[in-house]
Amino acid sequence: MPPSSEFWYVYGVVPTGASIARAPDGVDDTPLELCAEGDLAAIISRLDGQRYAPSEIERGTEDVEWLAPRAVAHDRVLTWMSDHGPVVPLPIFSMFSGAQAVRAMLSERHSELESALRRVAGGREYALRVYRIDAELTTIAGELSPRLKALQAAADAASPGQRYLLERKLDTERKNELHVIGGRIARDIVNTLRPFARNTAETRISQRTTRPGAEGVLIVDAAFLVAADALNQFQSTLAELVRQHGTRGFRFDFTGPWPPYHFVQRDEVAAHGA
Repeated sequence: MPPSSEFWYVYGVVPTGASIARAPDGVDDTPLELCAEGDLAAIISRLDGQRYAPSEIERGTEDVEWLAPRAVAHDRVLTWMSDHGPVVPLPIFSMFSGAQAVRAMLSERHSELESALRRVAGGREYALRVYRIDAELTTIAGELSPRLKALQAAADAASPGQRYLLERKLDTERKNELHVIGGRIARDIVNTLRPFARNTAETRISQRTTRPGAEGVLIVDAAFLVAADALNQFQSTLAELVRQHGTRGFRFDFTGPWPPYHFVQRDEVAAHGA
């Protein structure tokens, strides 16, 4: 990006005609503007070119105290916009040299951006994480696994010598079955909620996650695009799932509404239409 006295920071894209009259200020308390190209408009702030040169941003992103207020401002703008209509969020620090560069981006990505706006219109994003709490689930695993129930019965009826071997086998099988049970419950939770969402995005889980005060394994990391007229059904269905599983080895973390981050990406992760 060539040297410039100012850069245009783009938060996201909205339909031309969207209002920012009462929108919050952006990064560094700068006012928002709209830069339109045809039927699309970018939400922008004008930032100091020296303060936000690429090298300065690179240094700043390594400093939590510098990064945090800017990330909050970025999300605040997008949340307000999504409260008032469809918006396609852009990544934090999407910087352009000026109006010509912003309009060129809107023109070049018109088909993709217009499609994304249609996809998220009328829906809000809600996030759900579910954790498996093994210390709790172990105590009722026999109820959920016929195999564990049969092994426990065999161990209880065995002679002392056989019981020792069977209980060791039971401990190994129990660890495997907790994984199987968690996977089954995770699929059931997502599939039960899916009909009440316009779109669902599941993030592939690859690491162990903990909860304060308890060791937890993340088994669901999903986002749901829910229309306003389906939200009550979605929430009541989720409440029933919490009643079924919330005190039986699983914990639920439900948040939102959020800007539709998961439903406007070029490469969506496991996204499915409802």
